[in-house]
Amino acid sequence: MKTPGVYIVEKNAFPNSVIEVATAVPAFIGYTEKAMHGAKSLINRPMRISAMAEFQHYFGLAPTPLFGLTEAAAADDNTVSVAAKSYQLSHDSGKNLLYYAMMLFYQNGGGPCYIVSVGSYTDEVTGEKLMAGIDLLIKEQEPTILVIPEAVLLTEDDCIAVQQAALAHCGGKMRNRVAILDIWQGYKPRQHPAGDCIDNFRDKLGINYLDFATAYYPWLNTSIVQQHELSYQNLAPAELLQQLLKQERNLPDELPKLDDNASAADQAAQLKLQQQLEAIGEISADWSKLDSAERVAKQMLLHKSLKAISPLYGQLLGQMRAMINLLPPAAAMAGIYTMVDNTRGVWKAPANVSLSAVVSPAVTISHEEQEDLNVSTQGKSVNAIRSFAGEGTLVWGARTLDGNSPDWRYINVRRTMIMLEQSIRLGTKAYVFENNNASTWATVKNVIGNFLSGIWQRGGLAGASPEDAFSVSVGLGETMTSNDILEGILRVRVMVALIRPAEFIEISFQQQMQKS
Repeated sequence: MKTPGVYIVEKNAFPNSVIEVATAVPAFIGYTEKAMHGAKSLINRPMRISAMAEFQHYFGLAPTPLFGLTEAAAADDNTVSVAAKSYQLSHDSGKNLLYYAMMLFYQNGGGPCYIVSVGSYTDEVTGEKLMAGIDLLIKEQEPTILVIPEAVLLTEDDCIAVQQAALAHCGGKMRNRVAILDIWQGYKPRQHPAGDCIDNFRDKLGINYLDFATAYYPWLNTSIVQQHELSYQNLAPAELLQQLLKQERNLPDELPKLDDNASAADQAAQLKLQQQLEAIGEISADWSKLDSAERVAKQMLLHKSLKAISPLYGQLLGQMRAMINLLPPAAAMAGIYTMVDNTRGVWKAPANVSLSAVVSPAVTISHEEQEDLNVSTQGKSVNAIRSFAGEGTLVWGARTLDGNSPDWRYINVRRTMIMLEQSIRLGTKAYVFENNNASTWATVKNVIGNFLSGIWQRGGLAGASPEDAFSVSVGLGETMTSNDILEGILRVRVMVALIRPAEFIEISFQQQMQKS
């Protein structure tokens, strides 16, 4: 100060604070109808969205499923029978799952997320492209959950390779996110003649980074696709469908001629047969010359006519819908994680929660059958999704794949620790290059302590008092040596008591003597 006068000097009264990072921002990798942001391609470019409408705007709509009909050797629950012959439906094309997974995610409470489109519906689903999509997320710090729904479309070995890459990404490279894995062919019961899908999953997955992943079984029968979204246009070949419908209705290829003296009843029956034949014949009609509105109207009218005259047609539509709606559960669980985090906090186990847009689990699991899923000698716990009378379909497990680890057995413990680590890391960046002295140590200790105290007050840490819930240590002779200070290292030790779920509740009963 060189000139006499009054000078005002402002001093900060409060240090920087630690802000809690977002805990439920999934990243989905897969194939989409398109990937455009205006004139800019979004292929292999992670894009953040916050609603299903945004997904449809940037990445398009659902794939067009095409089913084939082939003669089957024997009848079962998945065949239709006509004229003593059985026919099998097969899902030939339009199998991509990402669009339906996003629908399931938002139905179960999903919010902001990242989409990595690695190709279009015309491209073959390959493990190389999906793994390349995982690598694209290395530069993105916000995602906290990784989901790859279309890995189950690959062969079993390729699916496992993609899942191992997801584990290495979450637990090896980033360490700030977890992977939700789907069981390959998890719609089959464990007693299936082709083999136990759970044992195969456990045997092939390996043992690396299991505490950064969780898996759920079985797949889900959902209500994402409605029956009105399917029609005869999703069935091929049209000629075989026409033949089956004629056989079902006992219709001739050509109408017999009536005598001039035919009764009114015969004429009415003849007219009915003619209408049915005309409707079935229109299945293979070429309406390309009509404008789009008129074409859609005619196709809708034909669809309604076929439903009215043919129970077989309705049965085929029902089976097609059931096959499309059989979805792996990872996307639904990503939505559950988001919903539970927003309503209860990341420290609440995402279990004992009902699933929306889900009719039932694909496999019914009993109490005894869940024992091996939950507690395994290998330690690879798989969480069950079960149906309970009067309660619907519930998530009935909250373990990571590292089920034998007392530290990281529960997914909410791992995700809470990730949140604390990342929040404190970002909050203390303000003190990089500050003086490594007692003043800075006290400030850092105070900043971290205030943050953890707030988490404890919200119920995120265990303990009757802050002292029981956490401790923060920093200082020369306590966490650092003189040599650490010379090398510019400031060491802070944070200990937290994380909340674990009451997974097993034991209530003991015993008789007592009569007292009155």
